[in-house]
Amino acid sequence: MLPPTRTEEGGTTVQWANLSEQTVYKNRWFDVNLADVELPDGRHLDHFVIRLRPVAVATAVNEADEVLLLWRHRFITDSWGWELPAGVVEDGEDIAVAAAREMEEESGWRPGPLHHLMTVEPSNGLTDARHHLYWADGATHIGHPEDDFESSRREWVPLKLVPDMIARGEIPAANMAAGLLLLHHLRLGRP
Repeated sequence: MLPPTRTEEGGTTVQWANLSEQTVYKNRWFDVNLADVELPDGRHLDHFVIRLRPVAVATAVNEADEVLLLWRHRFITDSWGWELPAGVVEDGEDIAVAAAREMEEESGWRPGPLHHLMTVEPSNGLTDARHHLYWADGATHIGHPEDDFESSRREWVPLKLVPDMIARGEIPAANMAAGLLLLHHLRLGRP
């Protein structure tokens, strides 16, 4: 472990050291581990870490600057909100391919060529989850979604409404809100 160092502003750089981890629960989606963490002052603490598979997220924007969203219920928080199609990346699967697959399965729309929008760590104090968000200029409707149990409805929503929807709590997932705000800026924030 490196000792704390001084920054230009005179503060101290603080880094925790993960000395070891032991798996306490495992399934096909995640592992729950207990880590032995050493703090910069030498103290140790037990810290739970959830190790997750990468998540691929995708949407499309049409010629009218509308974005494809899913209206769904999340039983864990017992809340409704707008989201983007998303799911775990299968072993050996390309992330962009997974994003396109998830969008097609959950929405019934096949995206055009995908562009990487951003990668976020939605809860990096507890998990190593990385969510990779993509978007496409347009999509082709291929039929009823295979995974229609994922959402109650799928709609093209004007992208200009997204900031107000987030402010009202209609897009509660932080990763979705961040991606949609960046997409809003890229598509509509131009002079």
